[in-house]
Amino acid sequence: MTSPAALEAFFAANPDAIACELVSVRGSSPRAEGTFMLVGLGAILGTIGGGALEYMVIDHARRLIAEGRAEEAMDVPLGPEIGQCCGGRVRVGLRHADVALRRELMARTVAENDAAAHVYIFGAGHVGRVLAQILALLPVKVEVIDTRQAELDALPAGIAHRRVAMPEAVVRSAPQGSAYVIVTHDHALDFLIAQEALARADSPYVGMVGSKTKRAKFSNWYLEQGGDAAALTRLISPIGAQGLGDKRPSVIAALAAAEVMVQIGGREVSVGHGSTPSKEGVASGF
Repeated sequence: MTSPAALEAFFAANPDAIACELVSVRGSSPRAEGTFMLVGLGAILGTIGGGALEYMVIDHARRLIAEGRAEEAMDVPLGPEIGQCCGGRVRVGLRHADVALRRELMARTVAENDAAAHVYIFGAGHVGRVLAQILALLPVKVEVIDTRQAELDALPAGIAHRRVAMPEAVVRSAPQGSAYVIVTHDHALDFLIAQEALARADSPYVGMVGSKTKRAKFSNWYLEQGGDAAALTRLISPIGAQGLGDKRPSVIAALAAAEVMVQIGGREVSVGHGSTPSKEGVASGF
């Protein structure tokens, strides 16, 4: 997911950029209709799927820049002719990124970022730190919540974070459709956060780190507190298990990230936010 800041920086460094958009897709394609990338003489932002198709489009865009041409279209079969075997066909619109188009692309980028699901990671320890780095690369908004400033200070630059005395309160005010990953240093705190998260029926993912024994203890406590047995079935714990049994923090984090994205994608499809999880936006046709 391209950030508005990255888009702005690219335009500043590449005044003669060409915007390349998949304006029509028939059959199989590496990316969805509406996906765009920007091509400058010495830099590229985004991708329309890689491979031979992308190389062809990049070369064509740079020829447009060199020749001073502003607009063109390419109709490309994704077959043996170009060394790909997708089997589909795409139409790519290429247009000089003038002021009007830059505004349009910025508006689309802002809208895409605003629509991205929030993922709250409770705990900035070993698992939480790696998980935040992985999810920061994906099309979600990540924020790490912890009571310990020292752990938050150890997060890589650019990871949104907040020191909160009562982390469970963050769940109550979180946006609709947020996901919650609970990996704190305190089991009692984990239980309080999980209790609040399970009360949010709009959440696509509630996961808590730990063992089967920890899950059993939480389940007993949760039900004793009057928790809903049906809601309890939504809790994923242990997180990142996937039958591997590997307890290294980095492995747990990687598998938990996959769990989060699968559940978010499934929720988006089920509520009609897109017919395909990879859809990035509505094609403008430039």
